[in-house]
Amino acid sequence: MKLVDSHCHLDDRRFADDLDAVVERAQAAGLEYLVSIGTGDGPPDLEAGIRLAERFTCVYATVGIHPHDASKSNEAALKQLESLARHPKVVAIGEIGLDYHYENSPREIQRDVFAAQMDIAACAGKPIVIHTREAWGDTFAALERHWQPERGGIMHCFSGGAPEGARSVALGFHLSFAGILTYSNSEGLQEAARAVPADRILVETDAPYLAPVPYRGRVKRNEPAFVVETARKLAELRGEKLEFVAQTTSQNWHNLVRASLREVA
Repeated sequence: MKLVDSHCHLDDRRFADDLDAVVERAQAAGLEYLVSIGTGDGPPDLEAGIRLAERFTCVYATVGIHPHDASKSNEAALKQLESLARHPKVVAIGEIGLDYHYENSPREIQRDVFAAQMDIAACAGKPIVIHTREAWGDTFAALERHWQPERGGIMHCFSGGAPEGARSVALGFHLSFAGILTYSNSEGLQEAARAVPADRILVETDAPYLAPVPYRGRVKRNEPAFVVETARKLAELRGEKLEFVAQTTSQNWHNLVRASLREVA
């Protein structure tokens, strides 16, 4: 059985002391690939994911400016992003989007930087990885204005219900399910997981955050090896075998980033 963790933050300082062991445990658990999200601490350093992708064969990367860091963006940062998007192990632009919960950057700036990065992704021929929190309406409006469904993308750590899931799929996106899918208070999310077409499902950890049950509360840090528990819950909800969900989510990820994988091959 092979799996892909489509979203993890391997550059987080909580992995600094044992990252090699973390990657080894992931591979032992059946993970074929890990996607290290390259937003880091924001501009001017946008290479957090790339550094790890160059270090580990099984790791691919994204590059992007997180909505929290939108205020740090400028013309130089966007030019740098354009260049980094051409790196052979960069499979997507992200995580990008809107976060109206914390509002670490003003909403207007978030929207402008989001739009600019969608333009960069379109020019680079890369899918996008979306972060949206308490901003579904503006996120959908931005995608409808600036993104074409055939370009594809990922709703990272999808947290909506069936209506948001259906609209995301209609806009060309995959739904990536994280550890919150395993939580008992996630009824709406679980309904969405049952409803989404099989060719649009992915799994992720968002490590070191959001450890799934049974690790939730028992460990201080989530890690990629734990993604199997999210896949197990997704299979249970959909009435499918774990092996089928593992194969399907892995194939979906390969299909989405196929062009980038060909560059490496």
